[in-house]
Amino acid sequence: MTTEELHQLLDPEVQELIHRHAGDDPAAFAMKSHDRKDLPVRAIAEQIACRRKALKKLPELSRRNLLYTALSLEQASGENTASWKARELGITGKKLMDMSGGLGVDAIFFSRRFDEVVYVERDEALAKIASHNFRELGIGNITVIHDDSTAVLETCPDDSFDWIYADPARREKGRRSVALETASPDVVALHDLLLRKAGRLCIKASPVLELSVLGEKLPSLSTVIVLSVDRECREALLICERERQQDASAIVKAVCLSNGVETVVSSEAETESRKMIADSIGEYFYEPDPAIIKARLTAVLADRHGLRFINPAVDYLTSGRKIERFPGRMFRVTASLPYKQKAFKAFLEKQGITAASIQRRDFPLSPEMIRRKFRLQESDRVFLFFSRDPSGQLLWICCKRLS
Repeated sequence: MTTEELHQLLDPEVQELIHRHAGDDPAAFAMKSHDRKDLPVRAIAEQIACRRKALKKLPELSRRNLLYTALSLEQASGENTASWKARELGITGKKLMDMSGGLGVDAIFFSRRFDEVVYVERDEALAKIASHNFRELGIGNITVIHDDSTAVLETCPDDSFDWIYADPARREKGRRSVALETASPDVVALHDLLLRKAGRLCIKASPVLELSVLGEKLPSLSTVIVLSVDRECREALLICERERQQDASAIVKAVCLSNGVETVVSSEAETESRKMIADSIGEYFYEPDPAIIKARLTAVLADRHGLRFINPAVDYLTSGRKIERFPGRMFRVTASLPYKQKAFKAFLEKQGITAASIQRRDFPLSPEMIRRKFRLQESDRVFLFFSRDPSGQLLWICCKRLS
């Protein structure tokens, strides 16, 4: 979005037009209005499309007359994750800097926990959009700075902030990246500077970031949190502290938010857990939440609930009893046998199974290959899992999902 388009969008008559056409198809609106030279038609169509997406991602905030860009809305934290961070992470104090302000969703929620939030954004139009949104929400303790955040930080005295929050841009020149060193700002290169300006740092990283080597890159790393919403990993949060004990290992946590229920699995609260392997598949089959798998805390979860692994290499669990409110997916096993093609085909024919949801771990055939081989359509009524038993032999498990 250009600053000229933004200026036009702020016109009350244009705002009313956006509101009036909120339910329209954006492309149809653009085509219908393409000859209106007095209107920023492209920008209006973008707002119509963004407001529709914001209803799901930002259900409370989107009730207000906010502005967006498609990219900033895509990259912004969801309302549930931003609220959780501000509420549960202990990020509070007098002053916080948000180094990569973007749409400002995180800054909005952090403003409830700090006397002042300094929002910095290098994109001029986006900084102006955020300013508009903060005013629309009646937030008066966020200072907006249009500049490069590293340059701004270098001018600040040491200990200017209680916290620094960074959500490095992982897409430059159209290419998406994952590594911290290739994002902007480069928090690895800036590590020492950041912790001179604030005693604590929170980095929002890609949920697919490799966690095992972070301690080498961020010497002050004290806590790693993998956050999921409705079984989808959304963020990896890295907490760095200047006063961290150098010989202490970082605490790793998985936080699973689903249907109003929060489940936390941590490497801190539990004794060291080892994988207990099942002799056979029990009546119930479990697949942990992706955040727990990503954080490599499945053994902790299994120990907590008395579950056993079907083999040492995969995050599939089994038990003879039902675990209430299990953080992940839970199934009742209807059949499980060693994988032999003819016998498995005969089972499908006998049971009349022509469609199923197919998943595999540590199995040579992909779900697509299995689907083609046995002519199976997609379905969520029957679930087929393919893996190996403790001896390494191939096996299949047929299940029905439990709520």
